[in-house]
Amino acid sequence: MKKLALLFAGLSLMVATTACNDDDETVQEFPIVGTWKPVAEVRTEVDINGVGVSDEITYTTCQKESTWVFSENATGKRTDKDEVGSPLACTTVNQRNFTYVYNKTDKSFEMKYQGSVVSDKGKVVDLNAETLNIKFEDTSNQNLYKATTRTFKRIAQ
Repeated sequence: MKKLALLFAGLSLMVATTACNDDDETVQEFPIVGTWKPVAEVRTEVDINGVGVSDEITYTTCQKESTWVFSENATGKRTDKDEVGSPLACTTVNQRNFTYVYNKTDKSFEMKYQGSVVSDKGKVVDLNAETLNIKFEDTSNQNLYKATTRTFKRIAQ
């Protein structure tokens, strides 16, 4: 009888612990693939003495019509728009193709424009269904830290 009571107690304990184990929250991953429009940019510089400055770049309505397209095959196209001419008209001023590598594990991001030898390296700071933040770091000068963080909104297709 004692063995039966112990067996029942053990089974009850096992059922109670497995039934309440909801600690495994699944983190939803969002794809970088898609069409994005730039909405904000912050440039930061900090010298070797720790003196720094950050500037927020405000985009015009026309500049916000620019697009960055990230394709499935790790290629993309950046189209920049700006107001030019007289009278001013919102016009495509630059188009550049690029390749990119995005590592979901450590959030590292590298982008290389077609015809360029140097690539832009950084991290994906935030990626969700609607927003993408990429921080590009310039490490060419050891005495000056430079970073540009760009914020994008996904364009529904």
